[in-house]
Amino acid sequence: MSFMPKRVKFRKQQRGKMKGNATRGNYVAYGDYGLQSLQTHWLSARQIEAGRVAAQHFLRRQGVLYIRVFPDKPISKKPLETRMGTGKAPVDYWAACIKPGTLIYEIAGVPEELAKQAFARIAHKMPVKCRFVGRRIAV
Repeated sequence: MSFMPKRVKFRKQQRGKMKGNATRGNYVAYGDYGLQSLQTHWLSARQIEAGRVAAQHFLRRQGVLYIRVFPDKPISKKPLETRMGTGKAPVDYWAACIKPGTLIYEIAGVPEELAKQAFARIAHKMPVKCRFVGRRIAV
């Protein structure tokens, strides 16, 4: 499953700065429990997919897993041992901008203990510190 936009207006973007906490997507909307980021980071499409696979493997066919982030930012990278200059590099991967408070995944239809165990497996794959949140907690 390849996460990337179908089409974009511009192929390449500047990196930009990610300041402050998340103001959107910071409360549990679809499921009963969520995995909330506590740090700022770019989450690559492969990392999002690795978390999804880990959760699906653990949960088998129980419950529903919702992915709340989408990698819509192109990250370019020059090849190794390349001299500077000669323009901007091609897109290497797509990333989602994660701020503190952003909900990355949500789970519905499973007991709380099972959801905690599934999120622990996902959190192990993530490059950011995460916490388990219920339906009522928001940042």
